[in-house]
Amino acid sequence: MSELNGELWRDLYYASFDDLRLHVRHYPVTDAKVRPVVCLPGLTRNARDFHYLASYLSHHPQRPRAVYCVDYRGRGGSQYDRDWRNYTPFIELIDALDFMTLQDLHEAAIIGTSRGGIIAMMMAALRPTAMGVVVLNDIGPVMETTGLARIMGYVGRTKVPRSWEDAALLLREMNERNFPAIESWQWEEIARAVFNEKNGRPAQSYDRKLARSFGTIDLRHPRDLWPQFVALGQFPALVIRGANSDLLSGETVEQMVERHPNLRTLTVPGQGHAPVLNEPETVEAIGTFLVSND
Repeated sequence: MSELNGELWRDLYYASFDDLRLHVRHYPVTDAKVRPVVCLPGLTRNARDFHYLASYLSHHPQRPRAVYCVDYRGRGGSQYDRDWRNYTPFIELIDALDFMTLQDLHEAAIIGTSRGGIIAMMMAALRPTAMGVVVLNDIGPVMETTGLARIMGYVGRTKVPRSWEDAALLLREMNERNFPAIESWQWEEIARAVFNEKNGRPAQSYDRKLARSFGTIDLRHPRDLWPQFVALGQFPALVIRGANSDLLSGETVEQMVERHPNLRTLTVPGQGHAPVLNEPETVEAIGTFLVSND
């Protein structure tokens, strides 16, 4: 087991359908009867993004629950794919479902940040028995082209800093405009989630070829995911939006509320795309939402 800030987790590994070694971070509990949580990260991100949330949920004062944080192929501690064309939400959905089958996880709470929320919506349409409740972190059926263009601008192009101090400075310079609520001391903590570590220094945390797959999106005619979102209508759902988000608009959230019979919303002030899920108010709101829908 590994330890960070006094919290314990286990590193799990499993083989994908095409024999890649994929990694999942597991926060265990003694009583496995409560609905488990599966966390799905953003496009270039990894299981470390959910450490604060997973620690809270696995030690919840009322209903502690097991949490599984996924590293997609080509990210975090998972093996890279030789074919960049496999870096798609559909393949990543298959990988996640395979893991859930291996762990006998059914009717789980799915928490999806950005790309992870897209996968969650697809899961609702293709394998609804896998999930029982969903949290969408700054993602919806319509993605704003401003945000998509910004993401295209940095995927595969950001250089790996030489030190953790430089990594914190880089992330602060890139993001502080849309994340004024993040304190200066928090940026190194965030940097240690964003980057892998090798020999005590920051290291690349995702396959740069991911940019080739993401670059196939046509910004002139972006697809919406309303059919997949409508499939979520059978599940209690919470959508979280960063107040400064450039990917999920307030107007889209309003339309989501109109089309979903049991959708709650939460806006995180002072944060953009996507809220980092490391401040007490947000994680407590997620915990309360899950308890109310067990």
